[in-house]
Amino acid sequence: MRSPVLYSFLRPALFRIDAEKAHALAITSLKLTAPNRVPAVPASLATRVSGIDFPNPVGMAAGFDKDGEVPDALLALGFGFAEVGSITPLPQAGNPKPRLFRLAEDHAVINRMGFNNGGAQAAVDRLEARLGRPGVVGINIGANKDSADRVADYAIMARLMAPLGTYLAVNISSPNTPGLRALQDESALTGLLDAVIEARDSVCDADNRPPVFLKVAPDLEPADIDAIARIAIDRQLGALIVSNTTISRPPLRSVHAGETGGLSGAPLRDLAQQRLRDFRKATGGALPLVGVGGIATAEDAWARIRAGASLVQLYSAMVYEGPMIARAICKGLVELMKRDGFSSIGEAVGTE
Repeated sequence: MRSPVLYSFLRPALFRIDAEKAHALAITSLKLTAPNRVPAVPASLATRVSGIDFPNPVGMAAGFDKDGEVPDALLALGFGFAEVGSITPLPQAGNPKPRLFRLAEDHAVINRMGFNNGGAQAAVDRLEARLGRPGVVGINIGANKDSADRVADYAIMARLMAPLGTYLAVNISSPNTPGLRALQDESALTGLLDAVIEARDSVCDADNRPPVFLKVAPDLEPADIDAIARIAIDRQLGALIVSNTTISRPPLRSVHAGETGGLSGAPLRDLAQQRLRDFRKATGGALPLVGVGGIATAEDAWARIRAGASLVQLYSAMVYEGPMIARAICKGLVELMKRDGFSSIGEAVGTE
Protein backbone atom coordinates (compact mmCIF):
# COMPACT_ATOMS: atom_id res chain seq x y z
CA MET A 1 0.00 0.00 0.00
CA ARG A 2 2.78 2.43 -0.88
CA SER A 3 0.65 4.32 -3.38
CA PRO A 4 -2.14 6.74 -2.37
CA VAL A 5 -4.06 5.61 -5.45
CA LEU A 6 -3.79 1.97 -4.41
CA TYR A 7 -4.94 2.80 -0.89
CA SER A 8 -7.97 4.70 -2.20
CA PHE A 9 -8.83 1.58 -4.20
CA LEU A 10 -8.44 -0.73 -1.20
CA ARG A 11 -10.04 1.50 1.42
CA PRO A 12 -13.68 0.48 0.80
CA ALA A 13 -12.74 -3.17 1.42
CA LEU A 14 -10.76 -2.26 4.53
CA PHE A 15 -13.66 -0.21 5.87
CA ARG A 16 -15.89 -3.28 5.73
CA ILE A 17 -13.63 -4.81 8.40
CA ASP A 18 -14.24 -3.97 12.06
CA ALA A 19 -12.13 -0.90 12.92
CA GLU A 20 -10.09 -2.57 15.66
CA LYS A 21 -9.42 -5.65 13.52
CA ALA A 22 -8.35 -3.38 10.66
CA HIS A 23 -5.94 -1.63 13.02
CA ALA A 24 -4.39 -4.96 14.03
CA LEU A 25 -4.10 -5.82 10.33
CA ALA A 26 -2.27 -2.53 9.72
CA ILE A 27 0.26 -3.32 12.45
CA THR A 28 0.84 -6.79 11.02
CA SER A 29 1.20 -5.36 7.53
CA LEU A 30 3.82 -2.89 8.69
CA LYS A 31 5.78 -5.68 10.35
CA LEU A 32 5.82 -7.64 7.10
CA THR A 33 5.93 -5.10 4.29
CA ALA A 34 7.23 -1.74 5.49
CA PRO A 35 10.24 -0.35 3.63
CA ASN A 36 13.50 -0.76 5.53
CA ARG A 37 15.03 2.56 4.56
CA VAL A 38 14.07 5.97 5.91
CA PRO A 39 13.32 8.24 2.94
CA ALA A 40 15.53 11.23 2.29
CA VAL A 41 13.86 14.59 2.91
CA PRO A 42 14.98 18.15 2.16
CA ALA A 43 17.22 19.69 4.82
CA SER A 44 14.75 22.57 5.10
CA LEU A 45 12.34 20.24 6.91
CA ALA A 46 14.81 19.39 9.67
CA THR A 47 14.20 21.04 13.01
CA ARG A 48 15.68 20.92 16.51
CA VAL A 49 13.24 20.82 19.42
CA SER A 50 14.17 20.36 23.08
CA GLY A 51 17.67 19.26 22.13
CA ILE A 52 16.39 16.61 19.70
CA ASP A 53 17.11 16.68 15.97
CA PHE A 54 14.00 15.79 13.96
CA PRO A 55 14.50 15.06 10.24
CA ASN A 56 11.04 16.47 9.57
CA PRO A 57 8.29 17.84 11.83
CA VAL A 58 5.55 15.28 11.02
CA GLY A 59 5.13 12.59 13.66
CA MET A 60 2.90 9.62 14.33
CA ALA A 61 0.84 10.28 17.44
CA ALA A 62 0.48 7.83 20.30
CA GLY A 63 -2.32 5.30 20.02
CA PHE A 64 -1.37 3.73 16.71
CA ASP A 65 1.61 1.70 17.91
CA LYS A 66 0.46 1.06 21.46
CA ASP A 67 3.03 -1.62 22.27
CA GLY A 68 6.08 -0.30 20.46
CA GLU A 69 5.91 -2.96 17.77
CA VAL A 70 6.60 -0.91 14.61
CA PRO A 71 8.34 2.41 15.35
CA ASP A 72 11.05 1.81 12.75
CA ALA A 73 8.47 0.89 10.13
CA LEU A 74 6.68 4.19 10.79
CA LEU A 75 9.93 6.11 10.38
CA ALA A 76 10.49 4.30 7.10
CA LEU A 77 7.06 5.50 5.92
CA GLY A 78 8.36 9.06 6.20
CA PHE A 79 7.36 10.13 9.69
CA GLY A 80 9.98 12.35 11.30
CA PHE A 81 9.30 10.70 14.64
CA ALA A 82 7.09 7.99 16.11
CA GLU A 83 5.46 8.09 19.54
CA VAL A 84 4.61 4.64 20.90
CA GLY A 85 2.12 3.87 23.67
CA SER A 86 0.34 4.64 25.84
CA ILE A 87 2.10 1.97 27.89
CA THR A 88 1.13 1.13 31.49
CA PRO A 89 3.09 -0.75 34.16
CA LEU A 90 0.86 -3.86 34.01
CA PRO A 91 -0.85 -5.34 30.95
CA GLN A 92 -4.49 -4.41 30.66
CA ALA A 93 -7.27 -5.39 28.29
CA GLY A 94 -8.86 -1.95 28.08
CA ASN A 95 -12.55 -1.24 27.83
CA PRO A 96 -15.18 -3.67 26.46
CA LYS A 97 -15.52 -4.00 22.70
CA PRO A 98 -16.65 -2.46 20.42
CA ARG A 99 -14.58 0.56 21.38
CA LEU A 100 -13.24 1.98 18.11
CA PHE A 101 -15.52 3.59 15.51
CA ARG A 102 -14.89 5.13 12.11
CA LEU A 103 -17.10 8.12 11.36
CA ALA A 104 -16.46 7.99 7.64
CA GLU A 105 -18.85 10.80 6.68
CA ASP A 106 -16.99 13.08 9.08
CA HIS A 107 -13.44 11.81 8.44
CA ALA A 108 -13.31 11.17 12.17
CA VAL A 109 -12.76 8.44 14.74
CA ILE A 110 -14.25 7.88 18.19
CA ASN A 111 -12.36 5.60 20.54
CA ARG A 112 -12.78 4.44 24.10
CA MET A 113 -9.91 1.97 24.07
CA GLY A 114 -8.86 2.51 27.68
CA PHE A 115 -5.06 2.14 27.49
CA ASN A 116 -5.20 -1.45 26.20
CA ASN A 117 -1.60 -2.65 25.96
CA GLY A 118 0.68 -5.54 26.80
CA GLY A 119 2.34 -3.80 29.73
CA ALA A 120 5.74 -2.34 30.45
CA GLN A 121 7.92 -5.43 30.37
CA ALA A 122 6.89 -6.52 26.88
CA ALA A 123 7.49 -2.99 25.59
CA VAL A 124 10.86 -2.78 27.36
CA ASP A 125 11.98 -5.97 25.63
CA ARG A 126 11.04 -4.58 22.20
CA LEU A 127 12.51 -1.14 22.77
CA GLU A 128 15.74 -2.52 24.20
CA ALA A 129 16.11 -4.61 21.05
CA ARG A 130 16.09 -1.47 18.86
CA LEU A 131 18.58 0.53 20.94
CA GLY A 132 21.31 1.92 18.72
CA ARG A 133 19.08 2.32 15.69
CA PRO A 134 18.62 5.83 14.32
CA GLY A 135 15.37 7.73 14.54
CA VAL A 136 13.35 9.68 17.08
CA VAL A 137 11.06 7.41 19.11
CA GLY A 138 9.04 8.93 21.94
CA ILE A 139 7.40 6.78 24.60
CA ASN A 140 3.94 7.75 25.85
CA ILE A 141 3.40 6.58 29.43
CA GLY A 142 0.17 6.06 31.35
CA ALA A 143 -1.27 4.56 34.51
CA ASN A 144 -3.28 1.39 35.01
CA LYS A 145 -7.02 1.89 35.36
CA ASP A 146 -7.23 0.06 38.68
CA SER A 147 -4.02 1.45 40.17
CA ALA A 148 -4.20 2.54 43.80
CA ASP A 149 -1.48 5.15 43.15
CA ARG A 150 -1.43 6.54 39.64
CA VAL A 151 1.44 8.94 40.35
CA ALA A 152 3.52 5.94 41.37
CA ASP A 153 2.59 4.25 38.08
CA TYR A 154 3.94 7.20 36.10
CA ALA A 155 7.13 7.17 38.17
CA ILE A 156 7.58 3.44 37.51
CA MET A 157 7.10 4.02 33.80
CA ALA A 158 9.54 6.93 33.74
CA ARG A 159 12.24 4.80 35.39
CA LEU A 160 11.69 1.95 32.95
CA MET A 161 11.34 3.97 29.76
CA ALA A 162 13.73 6.90 30.21
CA PRO A 163 16.77 4.88 29.06
CA LEU A 164 14.88 3.66 25.98
CA GLY A 165 13.15 6.67 24.45
CA THR A 166 14.21 9.89 22.76
CA TYR A 167 11.57 11.63 24.87
CA LEU A 168 8.89 10.68 27.39
CA ALA A 169 5.29 11.81 26.88
CA VAL A 170 3.19 11.95 30.04
CA ASN A 171 -0.40 11.22 29.03
CA ILE A 172 -2.89 12.57 31.57
CA SER A 173 -5.47 13.62 29.01
CA SER A 174 -7.15 10.46 27.76
CA PRO A 175 -10.90 10.61 28.42
CA ASN A 176 -11.16 6.82 28.54
CA THR A 177 -9.57 6.11 31.93
CA PRO A 178 -11.92 7.40 34.65
CA GLY A 179 -10.40 10.20 36.71
CA LEU A 180 -7.22 10.46 34.66
CA ARG A 181 -7.86 14.00 33.44
CA ALA A 182 -8.04 15.16 37.08
CA LEU A 183 -4.25 14.92 37.05
CA GLN A 184 -4.30 18.08 34.92
CA ASP A 185 -5.41 20.02 38.03
CA GLU A 186 -2.69 22.32 39.29
CA SER A 187 -1.78 20.63 42.58
CA ALA A 188 -2.01 17.11 41.16
CA LEU A 189 0.03 18.02 38.09
CA THR A 190 2.86 19.50 40.12
CA GLY A 191 3.23 16.35 42.20
CA LEU A 192 2.98 14.10 39.16
CA LEU A 193 5.65 15.93 37.17
CA ASP A 194 7.99 16.09 40.15
CA ALA A 195 7.67 12.31 40.54
CA VAL A 196 8.28 11.68 36.84
CA ILE A 197 11.29 13.98 36.66
CA GLU A 198 12.81 12.49 39.82
CA ALA A 199 12.31 8.97 38.45
CA ARG A 200 13.89 9.88 35.11
CA ASP A 201 16.86 11.52 36.78
CA SER A 202 17.42 8.49 38.98
CA VAL A 203 18.22 6.28 35.99
CA CYS A 204 19.78 8.72 33.49
CA ASP A 205 22.86 10.88 33.92
CA ALA A 206 22.60 14.58 33.14
CA ASP A 207 23.87 14.14 29.57
CA ASN A 208 21.37 11.43 28.61
CA ARG A 209 18.05 12.50 30.09
CA PRO A 210 15.17 12.39 27.61
CA PRO A 211 13.02 15.51 27.85
CA VAL A 212 9.56 15.15 29.34
CA PHE A 213 6.64 16.17 27.14
CA LEU A 214 3.14 16.61 28.61
CA LYS A 215 0.04 15.69 26.58
CA VAL A 216 -3.00 17.81 27.46
CA ALA A 217 -6.69 17.69 26.61
CA PRO A 218 -8.43 20.19 24.30
CA ASP A 219 -11.32 20.46 26.76
CA LEU A 220 -9.66 22.92 29.16
CA GLU A 221 -10.79 26.17 30.74
CA PRO A 222 -8.61 29.32 30.44
CA ALA A 223 -7.50 29.04 34.07
CA ASP A 224 -6.39 25.45 33.44
CA ILE A 225 -4.36 26.51 30.43
CA ASP A 226 -2.57 29.24 32.37
CA ALA A 227 -1.79 26.91 35.28
CA ILE A 228 -0.51 24.11 33.05
CA ALA A 229 1.66 26.55 31.09
CA ARG A 230 3.13 27.99 34.27
CA ILE A 231 3.91 24.57 35.75
CA ALA A 232 5.38 23.28 32.46
CA ILE A 233 7.75 26.23 32.22
CA ASP A 234 8.67 26.01 35.90
CA ARG A 235 9.45 22.30 35.62
CA GLN A 236 11.41 22.90 32.39
CA LEU A 237 9.41 20.41 30.36
CA GLY A 238 10.57 19.66 26.86
CA ALA A 239 7.23 20.44 25.19
CA LEU A 240 3.47 20.43 25.50
CA ILE A 241 1.52 18.14 23.17
CA VAL A 242 -1.69 19.97 22.26
CA SER A 243 -3.96 18.06 22.21
CA ASN A 244 -5.58 14.71 22.89
CA THR A 245 -9.05 13.66 21.74
CA THR A 246 -12.11 15.66 22.75
CA ILE A 247 -15.21 14.67 24.70
CA SER A 248 -17.09 17.53 23.07
CA ARG A 249 -19.29 16.84 20.06
CA PRO A 250 -19.48 19.30 17.18
CA PRO A 251 -22.18 18.52 14.59
CA LEU A 252 -21.52 15.06 13.14
CA ARG A 253 -23.25 13.09 10.38
CA SER A 254 -22.21 9.54 11.18
CA VAL A 255 -24.50 7.00 12.84
CA HIS A 256 -21.71 6.56 15.39
CA ALA A 257 -21.86 10.20 16.49
CA GLY A 258 -23.45 9.28 19.82
CA GLU A 259 -20.76 6.82 20.88
CA THR A 260 -18.91 7.73 24.07
CA GLY A 261 -15.16 8.21 24.01
CA GLY A 262 -12.65 10.62 22.54
CA LEU A 263 -13.32 12.18 19.15
CA SER A 264 -10.42 12.70 16.76
CA GLY A 265 -9.99 13.54 13.10
CA ALA A 266 -11.31 16.42 11.01
CA PRO A 267 -13.98 17.67 13.47
CA LEU A 268 -11.27 18.23 16.09
CA ARG A 269 -9.16 20.47 13.85
CA ASP A 270 -10.53 23.90 14.77
CA LEU A 271 -10.67 23.20 18.50
CA ALA A 272 -7.13 21.81 18.53
CA GLN A 273 -5.88 24.77 16.49
CA GLN A 274 -7.44 27.23 18.92
CA ARG A 275 -6.09 25.37 21.92
CA LEU A 276 -2.62 25.53 20.41
CA ARG A 277 -2.98 29.30 20.03
CA ASP A 278 -4.11 29.50 23.65
CA PHE A 279 -1.04 27.63 24.88
CA ARG A 280 1.23 29.68 22.62
CA LYS A 281 -0.14 32.82 24.27
CA ALA A 282 0.01 31.33 27.78
CA THR A 283 3.63 30.21 27.39
CA GLY A 284 4.75 33.32 25.54
CA GLY A 285 6.64 31.08 23.15
CA ALA A 286 8.90 29.94 26.00
CA LEU A 287 8.06 26.26 25.53
CA PRO A 288 7.89 24.17 22.34
CA LEU A 289 4.43 22.98 21.34
CA VAL A 290 3.43 19.87 19.40
CA GLY A 291 0.24 20.37 17.41
CA VAL A 292 -2.13 17.39 17.21
CA GLY A 293 -5.76 16.97 16.21
CA GLY A 294 -7.42 17.05 12.80
CA ILE A 295 -4.22 17.35 10.77
CA ALA A 296 -4.72 15.64 7.41
CA THR A 297 -2.96 17.82 4.81
CA ALA A 298 0.15 19.92 4.40
CA GLU A 299 -2.05 23.00 4.71
CA ASP A 300 -3.35 21.76 8.09
CA ALA A 301 0.18 21.13 9.31
CA TRP A 302 1.40 24.49 8.02
CA ALA A 303 -1.44 26.32 9.77
CA ARG A 304 -0.53 24.60 13.03
CA ILE A 305 3.16 25.48 12.60
CA ARG A 306 2.36 29.11 11.81
CA ALA A 307 0.15 29.16 14.93
CA GLY A 308 3.05 28.07 17.13
CA ALA A 309 3.70 24.34 16.75
CA SER A 310 7.32 23.29 16.40
CA LEU A 311 6.17 19.77 15.52
CA VAL A 312 2.88 18.16 14.45
CA GLN A 313 1.41 14.70 14.88
CA LEU A 314 -1.42 12.76 13.27
CA TYR A 315 -3.09 9.37 13.50
CA SER A 316 -6.77 9.40 12.47
CA ALA A 317 -6.01 10.98 9.10
CA MET A 318 -3.93 7.98 8.10
CA VAL A 319 -7.11 5.88 8.37
CA TYR A 320 -8.60 7.93 5.55
CA GLU A 321 -5.56 9.00 3.52
CA GLY A 322 -3.36 5.91 3.78
CA PRO A 323 0.19 5.12 4.90
CA MET A 324 1.89 7.58 2.55
CA ILE A 325 0.37 10.57 4.33
CA ALA A 326 3.58 11.68 6.06
CA ARG A 327 5.48 11.83 2.79
CA ALA A 328 2.66 13.77 1.15
CA ILE A 329 2.55 16.31 3.97
CA CYS A 330 6.31 16.74 3.95
CA LYS A 331 6.29 17.36 0.20
CA GLY A 332 3.54 19.93 0.64
CA LEU A 333 5.34 21.66 3.50
CA VAL A 334 8.39 22.23 1.30
CA GLU A 335 6.18 23.93 -1.29
CA LEU A 336 4.40 26.03 1.34
CA MET A 337 7.68 27.19 2.86
CA LYS A 338 8.85 28.31 -0.56
CA ARG A 339 5.55 30.04 -1.25
CA ASP A 340 5.68 32.01 1.99
CA GLY A 341 9.38 32.81 1.91
CA PHE A 342 10.72 30.59 4.69
CA SER A 343 13.92 28.58 4.41
CA SER A 344 13.26 26.32 7.39
CA ILE A 345 10.43 25.03 9.58
CA GLY A 346 11.87 26.74 12.63
CA GLU A 347 11.62 30.15 10.99
CA ALA A 348 7.88 29.72 10.45
CA VAL A 349 6.88 28.69 13.97
CA GLY A 350 4.41 31.15 15.46
CA THR A 351 4.43 33.59 12.55
CA GLU A 352 0.71 33.67 11.76
